[in-house]
Amino acid sequence: MLTLPLYYSKKQTMIQLLTGKIILVTGASRGIGRSIALEMARNGASVAFTYLSSQEKAMALQNELTAMGVKAKAYQSDAANFEQTQALVSAVLADFGQLDVVVNNAGITRDGLLLRMSEAHWQEVLNTNLTSCFNLAKACTPSMLKAKSGSIINIASVVGIKGNAGQANYAASKAGIIGFSKSLALELGSRNIRCNVVAPGFIETEMTESLDAKVIAEWSKSIPLKRAGKPEEVAKACVFLASDMSSYITGQVLQVCGGILT
Repeated sequence: MLTLPLYYSKKQTMIQLLTGKIILVTGASRGIGRSIALEMARNGASVAFTYLSSQEKAMALQNELTAMGVKAKAYQSDAANFEQTQALVSAVLADFGQLDVVVNNAGITRDGLLLRMSEAHWQEVLNTNLTSCFNLAKACTPSMLKAKSGSIINIASVVGIKGNAGQANYAASKAGIIGFSKSLALELGSRNIRCNVVAPGFIETEMTESLDAKVIAEWSKSIPLKRAGKPEEVAKACVFLASDMSSYITGQVLQVCGGILT
């Protein structure tokens, strides 16, 4: 009679890295933010998340998260608005009791060559992508300082490292996130608050679905892994930085880009 090895005969159980943690994710109603919220919940975290206008998608995500057995709540909030962000964090603390991890994911693009770029498009991208990181970090830091614990994860982009023609505003905002995050890591490290950056490369999202297949194929040729990344691959990097597995990591930029900057 054939006897299976022990590691085949027992049912595998998933190790949850974030059990007991309260996590806030901005801009989570779709794309990478949605995947981050889901992956955090799969790892046992309670999840608060924001949306700006997509209420139907936000409620659908809230239901999906709670169905996984964790506490979850959607908040309508503009990450670029200082007062709204202060009110958001106060509401999350009132509803969840604590805040262990924040993920600054909210972001937009307004692409165009510099000669054609309007001041409004420059300012809009800087406010949504970079100022939002300041807003949330400013709002959440007092509670983290009191707890002497916390992880701040800011979503940047490889474009913030290498630049990209037609995206001067976007590249500037993402490069700013990197400098901001490194500064926070130096300021807050002595209180056991970590701050790191995840810099995705070319990731398959709703935004890239509208691109021509030939454009995607050309992009893929330049990537050592020869494919675009998936939102959940970015999300898993965030789980690592949110968890105690990364307890001695701060001030770092984790590039999730398939090796495109290698």
